[in-house]
Amino acid sequence: MAGRPQSFDRTAVVRSARDVFWRDGYEAASLSALEQATGLHRSSLYHAFGSKRGLFDAAVEDYLDDVVRPRLVPLHPQPAPTALRTYLAGLRDAILAGGRAGSGCLLISAAGAAIGADPAVAAVVAGYRAELRAAIGHGVEASLPGRDRGERDRLAEVCTGLVVAAFALARVEPTAAAAQLDAALASLDVAAATPV
Repeated sequence: MAGRPQSFDRTAVVRSARDVFWRDGYEAASLSALEQATGLHRSSLYHAFGSKRGLFDAAVEDYLDDVVRPRLVPLHPQPAPTALRTYLAGLRDAILAGGRAGSGCLLISAAGAAIGADPAVAAVVAGYRAELRAAIGHGVEASLPGRDRGERDRLAEVCTGLVVAAFALARVEPTAAAAQLDAALASLDVAAATPV
């Protein structure tokens, strides 16, 4: 005997839950808040996702696919020389404008919470950081063609660290988060002004 077919839009449910996890964090996201946001009863959520953690995992995957990766597309595989500056300035403006970006990064927030100690979550966060670093590395290469590989790698690490710091600060100190991104932009300017 087959179960009843789902009578809801899975993507819409996952995105509604994603917004709750993004706003409240995994631990503080109550089942009541998830029910209210998704419009589904607890039993339906458990049937579809197995657990609150299963719903969180689906939300994280959607976050990567719907929020993170589209923003990184202009930095892959051979970006325009200004792509990294555009990314950093756009991120700074989005954080200062509030909205979703003003909540920081779902994954950076998870990394600093108890759920971040879970090996599967830690692996997703590490993968995300590597993806971010690779994209920024492509942007640095396009910005500074002909520069020494070691110099470009160091600058990519600095910019990646400043982006992560901005995400960590966005919710509590948006102006300090923006300053991190301005520091990344200034690092690019200094490197560009330094003779080869």
